[in-house]
Amino acid sequence: MQKTLSVINLPAIRRNAKKIKSLIGTAEFYAVVKADAYGHGAEEVSRYIEDVADGFCVAIVEEGIALRIAGVSKPVLVLTPPLDGYDVERAKSYNLLTTVNSVETARLADGAPCHIKVNTGMNRSGCNLNGLGAVLNSLKKDSVQGVYSHLFAAESKEAALRQRELFKRAVKTVKAFSPEAVAHLSASGGTLRGEEFLFDGVRCGLLLYGYAPAGFKVNGFERALKVYARRTQTTQFIGGGIGYNFADKSYKTLATYRCGYADGFLRNVSLGEKTLCMDAFVGVDKGELLCVMDDAEKYAQKSGTISYEVLTSVTRRSERIYER
Repeated sequence: MQKTLSVINLPAIRRNAKKIKSLIGTAEFYAVVKADAYGHGAEEVSRYIEDVADGFCVAIVEEGIALRIAGVSKPVLVLTPPLDGYDVERAKSYNLLTTVNSVETARLADGAPCHIKVNTGMNRSGCNLNGLGAVLNSLKKDSVQGVYSHLFAAESKEAALRQRELFKRAVKTVKAFSPEAVAHLSASGGTLRGEEFLFDGVRCGLLLYGYAPAGFKVNGFERALKVYARRTQTTQFIGGGIGYNFADKSYKTLATYRCGYADGFLRNVSLGEKTLCMDAFVGVDKGELLCVMDDAEKYAQKSGTISYEVLTSVTRRSERIYER
């Protein structure tokens, strides 16, 4: 097999899910499995924790459809508002919850079950509070099943509290219209902020896979993903270069491993002796299989990015093996 190998520990993800449940009490837990469950495999992860989660969140309709085809029956919320009638029709056909963020998307939803997204300060998507009434007036009462927003800086208590106060006003308005609507503000960071940010439910992604967002530290959560590269060759060193780099010392032998920047790893972070090639890297021989990523946070620090980006990249061209 020429692909990298990704080993995903499903019991670790399940334990993380149960730990989240223990943190949030009676609040509902929506497991965020967008971007193929942050590179862990959305269908496999969702099936393995479906009895623990109260529902799931995905980014786009296609991701929700994949869960339904895989047999997932719990509620699935599509976080991106529909862009056309085709998005809505597919959401209806597969019993997915649509996000409504404006009068236009409310009309487009045409009675489909939905959650209303409110902008409380992230300014990425969602209706502003002064437009919430018009959105509600464009919806059928029995279609509004939830209202949510998103903290743009959960690590800042001051900023988070300002958003919380705005969200409370939105929740009051929505629940006057649809009393059974589920209110959820917090992702992983907000969940770690504590009880006052839980509302009726939370949406956790990064915590589910064993990592804490910026500004937070957690104990007891387990990293669930390791990526391995295969050795493809060992060769006697004849001088010259190491991949696309001049060698600055002599070697007896060098090994080539089948993993490069086309596999989601960054060229400027050495996995061997020098920079990565597109499909491989060269280094001293460390065995047939070499672990190239077992801690996305540490790799992110080396590469100047965040663990989210690492996780969603490094399984790009990988064969997944699931531990159960």
